[in-house]
Amino acid sequence: MTDTAAHGITWDLTDLYAGIDDPTIETDLKRLAERARAFEKAHRGAISNGPPKAADLAAMLRELEDIWQDAGVLSAFAFLTFSGDTTAPAHGALLTRVRERLTAMRADLVFVELEWAALPEAQARPLIEHADLAHYRHHLIRERDFTPHRRTEGEEVILDRKANTGARAFARLFDETLSRARFPFTDKGETRQLSEEEVLGLLSDADRDTRKAAADALTAGLKELSPLLTFIYNTLIADHASETEIRAYDGPMASRNLGNEISGPAVDALLDACERHTGMVHDYYRLKGKLLGIPQLMDYDRYAPIGDAGMIPFDEAKRMVLDSYRKFSPEMADTAAMFFERRWIDAEIRPGKRGGAFAHPVAPSAHPYVMLNYLGRPRDVMVLAHELGHGVHQWAARERGYFGSDTPLTTAETASVFGEMLVFSELRKRLEGTPEALSLLCGKLEDTFSTVFRQVAMTRFEQTAHAARAAEGELSTGRLDQLWMDANRPMFGDALTLRDEYAGWWSYIPHFVHTPFYCYAYAFGELLVLALYARYLEEGPAFAPRYMELLAAGGSDRPEAILSRAGIDITAPGFWDAGLEMIGGWVAEATGLAARQGAETG
Repeated sequence: MTDTAAHGITWDLTDLYAGIDDPTIETDLKRLAERARAFEKAHRGAISNGPPKAADLAAMLRELEDIWQDAGVLSAFAFLTFSGDTTAPAHGALLTRVRERLTAMRADLVFVELEWAALPEAQARPLIEHADLAHYRHHLIRERDFTPHRRTEGEEVILDRKANTGARAFARLFDETLSRARFPFTDKGETRQLSEEEVLGLLSDADRDTRKAAADALTAGLKELSPLLTFIYNTLIADHASETEIRAYDGPMASRNLGNEISGPAVDALLDACERHTGMVHDYYRLKGKLLGIPQLMDYDRYAPIGDAGMIPFDEAKRMVLDSYRKFSPEMADTAAMFFERRWIDAEIRPGKRGGAFAHPVAPSAHPYVMLNYLGRPRDVMVLAHELGHGVHQWAARERGYFGSDTPLTTAETASVFGEMLVFSELRKRLEGTPEALSLLCGKLEDTFSTVFRQVAMTRFEQTAHAARAAEGELSTGRLDQLWMDANRPMFGDALTLRDEYAGWWSYIPHFVHTPFYCYAYAFGELLVLALYARYLEEGPAFAPRYMELLAAGGSDRPEAILSRAGIDITAPGFWDAGLEMIGGWVAEATGLAARQGAETG
């Protein structure tokens, strides 16, 4: 553990339950089952035999929402406990127990969405527009969006129950496998077994030999696990295909797009716009090669630091994020500060802990939690800002209730990326005119490329992997490796070489396993934030309250309607190109800074 790591920064889950042996867990599971059965007895047929009165439907939804709030707390506690240490058998057992019991509970409640979906439009529309149901309006609309993909009640129950021993089980196996995995890192003749997070962290090391050794270690570890990881991914693609067919979606991405409230053509326009601008990525990495004095960059050079940015202790990272948030909005900073003061954050690296980072909303009746693995790199500061942005968003939207607080993945990334932008902009002001300014800008460009172009490449990989699995049957590791390389090479062109050793790196990406086709939401969020930040620069402090109102809206309306309140029209022609051109401007700025520094030192 280095001095800069977040040693001892762990979350306190006792706001939810005292521990995994808390008898209240079992009491609450039984109580929820009883409430669900009572709810079904009281309300089954209330919609299908109706239509019901608006006030009665509102009361029914409030009761249902309260049940789901309590279920959300149980589910979150089990998931967060498991994420904190995926290797503890008791944690996995708790996660399975809670999932199975809540699945049984859902079976008693699924009739509500099915009855509402089946209600004729002529009867549903007056209810949607009624003042008594204003709080639930968007939820009611969204439920009907899925009407063509609902199945009979019996079929819905079977699909939900089988998921516990299907997709959810394989996702858990993936998490446990990667958490336990150790990667053989060899340095100066000595081999150490490192965790995934530790070896990924070394890919940003200033020493090229260290970076290569880290990349080779990751490759070696993934190769050893490849039979299992390949089987897991094949199984999950096949499961997704079955779900797509059963629910009559017109393609593997259709369910994600519907959930994100975005059309397939709109997603295609986003992906195509990004791919039209990959030349800027090539230009940047050619510049980076010159700055590093490396004629041909390799895959392990992607995150090599430009200059010595140094390591940043966690306390300093905390101060940097909160100060940046506060200059934009005191309300935003005060909310973020609660995560530290009340121990709603887990940032230390420890054996068994899940890799990556996330923010979990838990339930509006409770509060969010944030998880990351902090190593002290400048990039980790941005991860902290990112996840706290999610946390602030989730906290701000809690007044919308269980059915109205959750946002589509596309707009869910808005607050997180905006949080990063605030920190970056504040650091730029501090470093203006110094040699470190170029290092900062290069780091931001690489993070932005990862958020936009790498996520587009990942989406293309998923598209081809799902298509190949459907056409060819079970895919070999080698076939998946090929698809991965085909999707990633265009991002770098001839400016950076992806070695054959990089081919298996698809196998550790959790989004492919947990949330298929999530990745394009990052590109959406990054380009959207550039538009929001440009609006902030135009309007100044007056923009902050409107931005906080945007966060507080949660998922209570369609994304384009919520964003229009901040003066953003995501349907405007050329919207994505405008954001991409801003990134291109940063590349030009970095080129100019490098030229000036070269002239000064030459």
